[in-house]
Amino acid sequence: MLLSEQWVLVTGGARGLGQAITRALAREGAGVVVNYHRSEAAALALAEELGPRAIALQADVTDAAAVQSLFAAARERTGAGISAVVNNALAQFSFDGDARPRLGDIAWERFSQQIEGAVKGALNTMQAALPGMRAQGFGRIVNVGTNLFQNPVVPYHDYTAAKAALLSLTRTAANDLGPDGITVNMVSGGLLRTTDASSATPEAVFDLIASLTPLRRVTTPAEFADAVLFFLSPWARAVTGQNLVVDSGLVKD
Repeated sequence: MLLSEQWVLVTGGARGLGQAITRALAREGAGVVVNYHRSEAAALALAEELGPRAIALQADVTDAAAVQSLFAAARERTGAGISAVVNNALAQFSFDGDARPRLGDIAWERFSQQIEGAVKGALNTMQAALPGMRAQGFGRIVNVGTNLFQNPVVPYHDYTAAKAALLSLTRTAANDLGPDGITVNMVSGGLLRTTDASSATPEAVFDLIASLTPLRRVTTPAEFADAVLFFLSPWARAVTGQNLVVDSGLVKD
């Protein structure tokens, strides 16, 4: 299915990386359901800017009932339903290495919050998407990961553990859903220059990371978004269960 024929749900799609993914999809003619939790003003403004092929819908992705209602509302509004999901929503987190809790004092509640946001959120959207995807024999799911579990240059214990678990879910889901014509993949970035979550990162850290990459620069949200589009497009129709690292060549997976 061409991107222009799809309605794609982007969780956390109004801000930061999610907004870059939403804009990239709209640029290619896809319909976009911009999911938001608390960023109502940003989501409504973005949908209005992008036109009739973009709608903003609220839901906390960790709430299974709210996600089911989101999908029902999307079907009612679009007349077609959601054919692809990008699980981008990030539980409250800031990439600030100086302020992060160390292993000796980090509380389990921080792990739980990140696992709920990453793994439970993705599970809820996948389960809500399955009936519609199975009915049409087509579906695309892209989970947003991180290169930190290959290269924990800054040990964000909670965030990294949650994304590693999400990669496992990506691969088991790909095996389970492949016979239904549904692919499940992950795109993993490093530090992105710049999003809301990375805004606390000192410029010196960005510059250091840039110096270590073959491209000598830090990946932007727009560059990351283009890689997400690959997995949603017909070009990736035979690709599933994969983790594509998009970080200007820093990590070799």
